[in-house]
Amino acid sequence: MVLFHPRREPAGYGMPGVRRIAVEVGAGVSIGGRLYPARRESPALLFFHGNGEIAADYDDLAPLYTQLNITLIVMDYRGYGASTGAPTAANLRADAVVVSKQLRRIFQENDLAPSRYFVMGRSLGSAAAIEVARKTPEDLAGLIIESGFADTFALLARLGIRLRGADEDRDGFGNLSKIGQVTTRTLIMHGEADVLIPPSDGQALYAHSASGDKRLVLIPGAGHNDILMVGMAQYFEAIREFVNRA
Repeated sequence: MVLFHPRREPAGYGMPGVRRIAVEVGAGVSIGGRLYPARRESPALLFFHGNGEIAADYDDLAPLYTQLNITLIVMDYRGYGASTGAPTAANLRADAVVVSKQLRRIFQENDLAPSRYFVMGRSLGSAAAIEVARKTPEDLAGLIIESGFADTFALLARLGIRLRGADEDRDGFGNLSKIGQVTTRTLIMHGEADVLIPPSDGQALYAHSASGDKRLVLIPGAGHNDILMVGMAQYFEAIREFVNRA
């Protein structure tokens, strides 16, 4: 799918002390990721990144989470970073659920015992996070969506790609209908100046969410790729409050 732009992780890339993790998701297929521990019992956040990113890109950003007493786990997709295989929409969704079910093992192997865990998806990663929240709600304390999209083919059209006869639920990620099945506590953040995935997508996800405890945060002046930098204080205060209130 044209939404994927995989990058490989250069040999030796990364900061000293970063914990590399891997999850086998199929025969001979492994998904790589990065673990950034806070304290042993700190709440944990499973993070799925955007389509042009890799987990190692978060080496510099991870301290912003650990300083909030949040253990961060950033996972790649097939073909990204140190992962094997090739990315597809179906693989992304299925692999995210497999990864979430392997978290207990990952925590045990790294001597971590999080009091609770959350899932977060940025941009393309919103599809992975929503799938985890839909399939494994009993293990989850909350869902966070940053710059998420509501309709796959509307997004492709904004990228200049129009597919005739495509059906969102059959051929796309189905974010809008799936979040309507998610009752887990939900936080949705979006930049008000995002032209790639407009704030109306975040508003639609919020409106269709089945959660009885949900919040929408729109960050003034923020676009798609600068939301964290433009609205850093508002961004991390929303995450801190959401995680601590669980």
